[in-house]
Amino acid sequence: MILKQAGKTKDVYQCDGMNLLLKFKDDVTGEDGVFNPGANHVGLTMDGIGNENLRMSKYFFELINQSGISTHFVSADLNDNTMIVKEAQVFGQGVEVICRYVAKGSFVKRYGAYIEDGQPLNAYVEMTLKDDLREDPLITSQGLEILNIMDLETYNLITKMTQSICKLIQEELHNHDLDLLDIKLEFGLNTQSNTIMLIDEVSTGNMRVAKNGIVLKPFELSQYF
Repeated sequence: MILKQAGKTKDVYQCDGMNLLLKFKDDVTGEDGVFNPGANHVGLTMDGIGNENLRMSKYFFELINQSGISTHFVSADLNDNTMIVKEAQVFGQGVEVICRYVAKGSFVKRYGAYIEDGQPLNAYVEMTLKDDLREDPLITSQGLEILNIMDLETYNLITKMTQSICKLIQEELHNHDLDLLDIKLEFGLNTQSNTIMLIDEVSTGNMRVAKNGIVLKPFELSQYF
């Protein structure tokens, strides 16, 4: 296998054919040694969290696939911390799609003059450009179109897919008396069919979840799956 990209929380390898292999790491994003799913840099290492995130991703990708929504997930090897996925072409250099049910983190930092921490947001969707140097700038649908990253039709489709996916995840979390506060997803184009599909991972590394009003830490969340 050929290493295509060394990421913050996963390494990407080219397999035979059109599939890729993702190797999950024990590194998580955060700041000053504190986990933060919205951070742009690796903040700490948690032994075993790579396997926990792979297990959780496998669980949710299978659930989403069963619903009829396309994902890049093919299979997972839990003993090797690896996941086989369909190859995808990202939008631009990568676009992150955030779905917010509750005002938290950067949303409150930006709009705190108008909203209080914890206020409901009703599955509000926003997009940012993956750009660590510029701290993942927020971008509008018009901006994406002007920069030739994504047209309005694609933007609207991804927004609807995001809300459908997040409703599935929210309902599954509710089965465990957990509340989804916000989640960060990523989409890409299937290089074979040119259709949009959910990519990356769906785990503790990209969602904020609370139980009885208290935000869970990664290992506290992963134990439910």
